[in-house]
Amino acid sequence: MSALTLNDLLEKQGLDPAKVIVMRHRPFERELAKVLPWLAAEKPDVFNAYQQTQGLKLENSMKSIEGEGYVASFIGLEAGMALFIGIYKISSSRPMTLEQFWQVPAFQEMKGFGMRGFTAEEGRETILWFDLDLTDLYAEWKGKLIIDWPPPERSWWRRSHKNQMGVRAIHDESLLDADMPDWDKINLTWDELAILPIKWRQALSQWRGIYFIFDESDGKGYIGSAYGSGNLLGRWVNYAATGHGGNKQLRKRNPQNFRFTILQRVSPDLGMDEVIRLEASWKDRLHTRGEFGLNDN
Repeated sequence: MSALTLNDLLEKQGLDPAKVIVMRHRPFERELAKVLPWLAAEKPDVFNAYQQTQGLKLENSMKSIEGEGYVASFIGLEAGMALFIGIYKISSSRPMTLEQFWQVPAFQEMKGFGMRGFTAEEGRETILWFDLDLTDLYAEWKGKLIIDWPPPERSWWRRSHKNQMGVRAIHDESLLDADMPDWDKINLTWDELAILPIKWRQALSQWRGIYFIFDESDGKGYIGSAYGSGNLLGRWVNYAATGHGGNKQLRKRNPQNFRFTILQRVSPDLGMDEVIRLEASWKDRLHTRGEFGLNDN
């Protein structure tokens, strides 16, 4: 274990580890676990909302240090380690009903990624919403600082003073900025289009190609091409905003059922006419015109 620990870092900033709760978020919902680092990087307010309500035991612990305590927030990307997101002051709290919970836009957004959230099955009439105010303490290490996470792995929150979590590494670049996979491994939901990591956006903005939208509700597909401003990123950002990209057939459908993949990546300087020719070829081969697909032409 490293000689330097998380408690050392807290004390260096004048924080009492006895008044710090360390959270290592690792959602059991598979889709939410995939995008949580993206939310931390691209939509920090949505990420914060994820940790602003908790189960009864942790809720009581947070309430006990309200006004003077802190949350040290991490994400669990791998077993035995935790990636730093930020330190939040537990400023205040207020009760929230089930109906009020699901009116919060951040919770509605995360529900699209499978978040279970507050449910009637918990047997509680209200849940506490904590006002967690992000501090600037170690802000420069967001996504870079890694600490050890002692077993048991399932114990996802700890009182800091009762644990010794060694500093494992401080990286030069943020690990939240996920590397782009190979183009033929991309398989995105409609909700994911709005929170793509920076490296993904940079790559997609340079790629021209033929893309496929698959509707999981009935197995029908739509084929499109990207060659204009922003290339693939430009087209997909438009789908993220509208849900249909201007297509008449897609307007009639729920974009929550869409999956986005790339059928063919082409040279960034390939002419428009050639890209359109390739698009037509894919429509013929995958039979997306007529009753078996969603292309009108």
